[in-house]
Amino acid sequence: MKKDAGNANLMNGVPELLILRTLSRREMYGYELVRAIHASTGEKILLSEGCVYPLLHAMERKKWLASRRAAADGRTRVYYRLTPKGNQRLEKIVSQWNGMSSAIHLALGGDREQSMPA
Repeated sequence: MKKDAGNANLMNGVPELLILRTLSRREMYGYELVRAIHASTGEKILLSEGCVYPLLHAMERKKWLASRRAAADGRTRVYYRLTPKGNQRLEKIVSQWNGMSSAIHLALGGDREQSMPA
């Protein structure tokens, strides 16, 4: 049986967040991006190339990413990098994620002593 990849509804928006965050560090080509996300999440999240490439293309259309082609190992790779508009989008969704994460943490009993009435 396949390892628990998480609830699909819970994962909504996560690939976008992880792609933008990873590309904010440096430009990468698609497969390199997939490997970097897998490594940076402690190998808990493995996005398929079938998920990543459509998102990269959509983000490029929205001007969140820019790309360039470069020859490497006898083939052409497309390298993606974050644009200023992409950085603004990243800041917005990080803020939203942090707010949601804090709310869930409280609902699960985190900081119970501070949040429960005496």
